[in-house]
Amino acid sequence: MSELAAPAIDWWTMLTDPDYLANPHPDLKRIREMGPVHLDEPSGIYFVLGHEAFSAMVRAPQMGRDTRLWTNGWSRPESKARDPLSFELFSEFQRQMVNSDPPDHRRMRDVYEKAFRPAEIPPLRPMIEAEARRLADSLPEGEPFDFMTAFANHLPLRVVRNLFQISPDMDPELARWNAALVKIGDIMMSREQKLEALEALRAYKSFLRGHLETQRGNADNKLMMLALEALDYGTMDEDETLNNLKGLISGNETTVNVLGNGLLTLIRNPGQLQCLRDNPDLMRTAIEEIMRHEPAINFILRVAIEDFEYGGMIIPAGSLVLALICAINRDPARFENAESFDIARRPNAQIIFGGGPHVCIGASLARLEVEVALSVLLERFSRIELAGDPVWWTDRTNQRGLESLPVMFGR
Repeated sequence: MSELAAPAIDWWTMLTDPDYLANPHPDLKRIREMGPVHLDEPSGIYFVLGHEAFSAMVRAPQMGRDTRLWTNGWSRPESKARDPLSFELFSEFQRQMVNSDPPDHRRMRDVYEKAFRPAEIPPLRPMIEAEARRLADSLPEGEPFDFMTAFANHLPLRVVRNLFQISPDMDPELARWNAALVKIGDIMMSREQKLEALEALRAYKSFLRGHLETQRGNADNKLMMLALEALDYGTMDEDETLNNLKGLISGNETTVNVLGNGLLTLIRNPGQLQCLRDNPDLMRTAIEEIMRHEPAINFILRVAIEDFEYGGMIIPAGSLVLALICAINRDPARFENAESFDIARRPNAQIIFGGGPHVCIGASLARLEVEVALSVLLERFSRIELAGDPVWWTDRTNQRGLESLPVMFGR
């Protein structure tokens, strides 16, 4: 395999272009046809667009998630001198399972993994359904409204807030903090975004520090009890405890995107929407297809712990790798009729939750939330249609979702 030949790709202009963020598929299809792995020589960053290459990378012990190993990254002395704000932000954000390699990753993940196993998630359905029905009850009929601000932005936040027994009064603050912190995954941040993220991170930690203490002795709060037990027994220190709690709570942004992208995709494919109404047993495969066809994130990050070889190309130790999910999820080498939307597609190896040791701990919960939400909406409303042009987020390069989705519902 050879590295990318001319014409060179201006990756950073492309990844921030509003037209690309609204519809990345044509550009990624063109680049993927040149090869599954590409090097951006000016930055030294590798881009993965092939499904097989991604699967090999995320399972390889030579590849990790700790960005402190990135040769040209924020933790280097020269980077600290050039951009002390980034060093301060990422230093405070770093110590959590999602950013760690073995053995620290497994040590921290073991604290919570038992609570998120697939067998532990179905008992949460009544709570999720109650929240979904309350939101559905508030939706107008026969007049346009924004699905994101009326429904999608709220359900995942309410679910996670219930799980951690956080007061509903905190919803506005949690939403504001989450919106600031989601930019950390973008690689490219403005100074203003870094300052907002650092403020939100510190406010989150301060709140969680107090919430931990108020929950001592509350055996009904299973997740907080797990965190307190790990803290008290020294499995995690305070900073790791607070960062991991923050990560679990703020991780609902991806589910928000799946809800918006999913409803838009179904509306744009009315035959598939009707098929789902007629065959509700296809709901689970429909959700996998939604996540494949219009992924809720743009890329998954890895750092080479050691030299990693794929197809004759060596990715050197210390290299940053970005796996471009929209390209991988439509790789025709893995998916038949990859550009088509088929709610009955089996098998469906979509990868928005990552893979290998770092596969998303909350994947089963996210799937259940989307299943319940779409089931409630399709049961309640016989007419679901667009009421204007959807607007994709263009101020973030990683989270891929809708700022607004104008719709009209009816019975």
